[in-house]
Amino acid sequence: MTSDRSLKIGITCYPSVGGSGVLASALGEELAQRGHEVHFISYERPFRIPQDSPRLRFHPVVINDYGLFKYPDYTLPLSVKMAEVSRDYGLDVLHVHYAVPHATAAILARDMLPPEQKPRVVTTLHGTDTTLLGRDAGYGPAIRHALECSDAVTTVSSFMEKETRRLLAVQRPIEVIHNFFEPRAPKRSREEVRRELGLQNNEAMILHASNLRPLKRIDLLLEVAARIRPREAFKLVIMAGGDFAPFQKEVARHGLADRIIVRERITDIEDYLQAADLGLFTSETESFCLSILEAMCFGCPSVATAVGGIPEVTISGETGLLVPFGDVEAQARAVEMLLQNPTRRAAMGQAAKVRARKMFSAEAIVPRYESLYRKVCVAK
Repeated sequence: MTSDRSLKIGITCYPSVGGSGVLASALGEELAQRGHEVHFISYERPFRIPQDSPRLRFHPVVINDYGLFKYPDYTLPLSVKMAEVSRDYGLDVLHVHYAVPHATAAILARDMLPPEQKPRVVTTLHGTDTTLLGRDAGYGPAIRHALECSDAVTTVSSFMEKETRRLLAVQRPIEVIHNFFEPRAPKRSREEVRRELGLQNNEAMILHASNLRPLKRIDLLLEVAARIRPREAFKLVIMAGGDFAPFQKEVARHGLADRIIVRERITDIEDYLQAADLGLFTSETESFCLSILEAMCFGCPSVATAVGGIPEVTISGETGLLVPFGDVEAQARAVEMLLQNPTRRAAMGQAAKVRARKMFSAEAIVPRYESLYRKVCVAK
């Protein structure tokens, strides 16, 4: 293989809203723009990949609900589709995001093919496939096997690399390649978005974006919001990647009905990011926290918990403020301090934007994936 020829890459991810799907979609789009042929293989089209991008195709996996099985199986149909696409399009690499069940399916697909058609398997770990499922005796051995059988393994933070070794006792090399974000141009102005949200001139827009899963600790997010004074100084806009209805009772209990604005499953996130003044995140753990990076790209600092990979993304005191997990009082006071000091907030935001461009842009990260693909393909 010559070092400059374009590659044929299959990508499998969860297509729903979440950091892994966002990263995989953005990576596929960037690779296609760089001249590679990209094939997404999943049960649904990832929500952020464009419909008309050249050199980018989507191959749906059909899941059959046979009466013989108590639960529908996804791993086997996925592996068959991976093998089929690899054979028909001559894929060089299958890049799977999340070990379960994607890496297992990719390894099975590779084993179905003759030697000259076998793609290399690159597995990227994003979080709960290690921190949650890796602890489960019903999944841990299978995850470990999938990682050991992959041609290369990456993860999105040094924290995740250490956790993978600790929880799964993996001995093989694991390369840390951080997430990246390449924002699209907003479709509306900051003023238009603020008008849509009903924000007054004296109200700051605090932004939270997540899939609302338990580790995001929305209960603590609402408690922090309830402690911020004065209440009329802000509105908390929650870009929800899931159903927010289960949290409405907590909103009412804290008396936050007039302070919370929810937007579910937003695709034009840049419109809201460029209108935000401050990010707020109360996670119990994070492998990286792509939402903080997305805000950084628009000069928006965040107040977040100092957990997991978050300190690798934002530097407390320089590009945002980090507080111990669960200290809602300290987090509320940190928010108040930045709301009351727009000069410091703006300086942090500018530093955040510079750091995002330098460390976590497509220009900084995508070539690392290209280099890894070429490295594992050398033997082909």
